[in-house]
Amino acid sequence: MIKVEGLTKRYARNIAVDNISFEVEKGQIVGFLGPNGAGKTTTMRVLTCFMPPTSGSASVAGFDVQQSPMEVKRRIGYLPETPPLYPDMEVAEYLDFVGRIKGIPTADLPKRINDVAEKCAIGDVKKKLLGKLSKGYRQRVGLAQAILHNPDVLILDEPTSGLDPHQIIETRDLIKGLAGDHTIILSTHILPEVEQICGKVIIIAKGKLVATDSVENLTSRLRGSETVAIEVIPQDGSAPPANVQSRLEQVAGVSRVIHKESKDGRLHFTVESLEGRHIRPGLARAVIESGWNLNELHGMALSLEEIFLELTASHKPEAAEALKEAAAEAPAEPSAEEESK
Repeated sequence: MIKVEGLTKRYARNIAVDNISFEVEKGQIVGFLGPNGAGKTTTMRVLTCFMPPTSGSASVAGFDVQQSPMEVKRRIGYLPETPPLYPDMEVAEYLDFVGRIKGIPTADLPKRINDVAEKCAIGDVKKKLLGKLSKGYRQRVGLAQAILHNPDVLILDEPTSGLDPHQIIETRDLIKGLAGDHTIILSTHILPEVEQICGKVIIIAKGKLVATDSVENLTSRLRGSETVAIEVIPQDGSAPPANVQSRLEQVAGVSRVIHKESKDGRLHFTVESLEGRHIRPGLARAVIESGWNLNELHGMALSLEEIFLELTASHKPEAAEALKEAAAEAPAEPSAEEESK
């Protein structure tokens, strides 16, 4: 649905976007992340035909942003951080106005307005002035105008900025409900939001693409090893934590065992593996064969915040290169591309 190849944008001597390449499949929700000044806004402006690239190419729904800009614009819905609303207009009046600008046939407008009002849950405020609406409702109206012409692609810039917790949950649910019918690029600084909504993330730093993949795959490729949380309950309750820790350390592939806490006879450990080793089966066998009860055993992933900081702190080239090498060794995934230089 979106294809970017070797995209570069220069401003005089400054390079805002430096030879980035990625693809977004139809129906995906993708988080577009990067520190301030990383090149996110410039990339968005190129994709929306607001400015041309210096070199490289970008296409939306099969149309090149330079060769067919009007066709691209017809297929994009955009919600900036501050929705483009006119406070003296009523909601329905505003949507009618936007629909006419977007070229929706007059006969189809009432149905489209009703459809987006229902989808965005703004039917009860259609007759109210936009200036009288709460922040949450204004955000919903902004989203309604973005999908009014039923675009193939939605670009959302900080869609939950300034909302209260209840409004944030509602907006997240609304965005997730739009997936499938629309391909969505979500630019935000709220990393837990990306983890909850997005199936894929694209991370750029200093104009360069440093990662594009699912959070789960980025975790495994960055860490290169496995970290496991385990809870053991000795049957007789007499096995001291040091004995259990010692037994876990003997499992093949284990590099370190950390005793976290002991509570109500339950012993909690974090176990780290050597690079490329899978230790969960061995840990389970060690606990069972020792006559203890295995109450919990699960992998621990890096959070998106940890991944983001690892990849963007001073733009660590070694981390990006490690991801590139890991991707080259891994089976090809049609919905993901790695760093392009």
